[in-house]
Amino acid sequence: MDAQPNGQPDRTRRRTVTVNVGGVPIGGDHPIVIQSMTNTDTADVDATVRQIQELADAGSEIVRITVNNEDAARAVPHIVERLRDAGYTTPIVGDFHYNGHILLPRFPAMARSLDKYRINPGNVGTKYRDDNFRIIIEEAVRHGKPVRIGVNWGSLDQALLTKLMDENARRPDPLDARAVTREAMVQSALLSARYAEDCGLPHDRIIISAKVSAVPDLIAVYRRLAAQCDYPLHLGLTEAGMGMKGIVASTAGLAILLQEGIGDTIRVSLTPRPGGDRTEEVRVCQQILQSLELRAFAPQVTACPGCGRTASTYFQELAEDVQRYIEKRMPAWRRQYPGVENLRVAVMGCVVNGPGESKHAHIGISLPGKFEEPKAPVYVDGRLFATLRGDNIAAEFTRLLEDYVASRFAAPAAVPADGR
Repeated sequence: MDAQPNGQPDRTRRRTVTVNVGGVPIGGDHPIVIQSMTNTDTADVDATVRQIQELADAGSEIVRITVNNEDAARAVPHIVERLRDAGYTTPIVGDFHYNGHILLPRFPAMARSLDKYRINPGNVGTKYRDDNFRIIIEEAVRHGKPVRIGVNWGSLDQALLTKLMDENARRPDPLDARAVTREAMVQSALLSARYAEDCGLPHDRIIISAKVSAVPDLIAVYRRLAAQCDYPLHLGLTEAGMGMKGIVASTAGLAILLQEGIGDTIRVSLTPRPGGDRTEEVRVCQQILQSLELRAFAPQVTACPGCGRTASTYFQELAEDVQRYIEKRMPAWRRQYPGVENLRVAVMGCVVNGPGESKHAHIGISLPGKFEEPKAPVYVDGRLFATLRGDNIAAEFTRLLEDYVASRFAAPAAVPADGR
């Protein structure tokens, strides 16, 4: 990838068609879209509506639900109706495996209510695979819905995989099985997309994903897909795992691809603890995109980790207090102050990097370390603005922060019609 004059890689976005999913554009020059998925029993309308609302409130711009049986199919229209009545416009995607060709024609209200269908070519049957796939696509065409063709490492089209393995065995220099499986995923996705178009689905109603569970495979497969088509790509590891493992693995894979301009919508598929917060995966997606400076969702607080020079844990406590204050104020700030999500705040613990980092932030404070003079300079837009002392530094700094937000991000006053 070429470098820009500032030494950063040229992150030119891969060119794709734009697919409209319930009013949310995916691909083209549009922002990368964050998705999530419920883990409720879809037949439980109350629980599913509640979780979709939680995910949407956290920032999930599209939510997928399982449609695995007749009870789930019957529930879908009620779920969507409840959401719309409550003011939620979040597109809802139906996730179909094994019996989508039966459920979609049998429950037309469900088929109409969904904003997109997700199908896995490896899970639409064996003997009647093409017929089953065609039925699903015909339903998508009938109802004007886009489709995500989602190939999965763990449920790959076995006929295609066997064919490629046999061909590979006859090569004078056969590839290893992992490389052949990667190629099978790419071919499965592209052949299925081509067949969907042959069945009448417009080119700009197809999104492709190729889910794997290992980061090197994710990168390799999506690089090949990106080079061979202009469909929007949905990125994510499947079975990413729990907690730190899932977050780190997902970030490692997604960051590389996004930095290369590959990817139009993402999901971080974290395994929550029993009763855990499903919305964590949404916040991880937001942080990945914001860290790469691809999108902004909330002000960022820079804080040093602490070392032998820091006098106490006070700067850590202050950083936590500032982060908590921002989170509490964001709902109101977002309404009052357009662009506040781009705010950068620094809370530093000593003189080594404190003033420098504070100057790079919109507003920053450098607390005194060991043996330093007991004062805390505050920098605003790179210049020394105030020096705080005493026991009320936290309260004084948050007041300065509030004043800064109000002055920098206040919406411009409307000009009267007569220009006066």
